[in-house]
Amino acid sequence: MRIALFCAAALVAAPVLADEVVAKNGDDSVRLSDARCSSQQVLELAGPPARGQLKDAVATIAGQSFKACWVVEGGMARLVYEDGDEGLVPLTEFRKAG
Repeated sequence: MRIALFCAAALVAAPVLADEVVAKNGDDSVRLSDARCSSQQVLELAGPPARGQLKDAVATIAGQSFKACWVVEGGMARLVYEDGDEGLVPLTEFRKAG
């Protein structure tokens, strides 16, 4: 799973949900947006009830960008990538993008 590296110990912070937030681990990052999911591939993978809840995301791993969509699940952001891969990132890892 591409995002497994972000599932390490959470930083001390309150969960954040804003216009755009980012979680970083070295040069790797996951950026979440409040904008609706714009990836047709992810929307096709998701069932009809989930489609309306998905938001845009981009992960940068080893210098490569991967388009994804996400939804809150418990205290985690569940990411679904265009190739069908999925990942979980604790919401406490995210900070306001700046």
